Amino acid sequence: MNTDIELRHLRYFVAVAEELHFGRAAQRLHLAQPPLSQQIRRLEEILGYPLFDRTSRSVSLTAAGAIFLERAQRTLRNVQRDIEETRSIGRGEVGSLHIGFVGSAMLTILPAIFREYREAYPSVRLHLHESFTAKVIEGMQNGTLDAGLLRDSDPGDLTGGLIATPIYSEPFVAVLPARHPAARQKSISPATLRNEPFVYYPRSAGSHAFEKPLTFCEEHGFRPQIVQEASNWLTILRLIGAGLGVSIAPACVRFIASPDVVCLPIGAGKRGARIVSNIEFACFASESRPIVNRFAQIVQATSKSAIASG
Repeated sequence: MNTDIELRHLRYFVAVAEELHFGRAAQRLHLAQPPLSQQIRRLEEILGYPLFDRTSRSVSLTAAGAIFLERAQRTLRNVQRDIEETRSIGRGEVGSLHIGFVGSAMLTILPAIFREYREAYPSVRLHLHESFTAKVIEGMQNGTLDAGLLRDSDPGDLTGGLIATPIYSEPFVAVLPARHPAARQKSISPATLRNEPFVYYPRSAGSHAFEKPLTFCEEHGFRPQIVQEASNWLTILRLIGAGLGVSIAPACVRFIASPDVVCLPIGAGKRGARIVSNIEFACFASESRPIVNRFAQIVQATSKSAIASG
């Protein structure tokens, strides 16, 4: 004899217990009354105790039935909650998401991406990890990060099925101390920086991101002397303002530039007009987790909106 209690037994019991009337409970359940009565008797047989006191005029809960009603209602609520949570996980609406990003991206569209995602998926535990492009790629490859926002990644570093898609592009600018003789120009030729000391970020941050701005200098026949390295643009700009050198940076650094520095457009050279810095969204081509794909959708939608309005 099968002694397993099924969820339908609990639903039938709760309906009768709440209605205290087999006819009304049967209507509520869209069942005929005889099968409902049979299922309640079957449940009582499994439990070994009566759940209802029945007379020709009334139905009432026994002491055991009253306790079992509380337990049955709780069980059904928990099951429904588990079902909804599972569905939400399947839709990418709950869970944990680890995103790596380069700090300079916070000066572009990244805050808008995070805002849109938080508003769309408030139940997701979003863990943000600021680092260099090279470290974000490493985090995705070792599984500690689910996706990343990079700047000018090196295609040679994107191994194991990792792909990076540009989502935002911006020009480069020359950053000079406000006291520099060329500071009042409307734009500047990289040739002007030939003999200037450079304040720059380390190659370990990302080899391609390191080399791309220097292309401006190489087009004019020189490679700058880097006299000081720093790991973020705020520090680099403050060092430039203190007179330690000059630099070439993504145009977004204008948002954090203090009065002691100037950011000048770089005049077009042989290729200069076409050299831009790209913010890229990186994930695995085989990514199938809804929680990551929902984030990717927000990234793409926000970037398209920024391009349309920009």
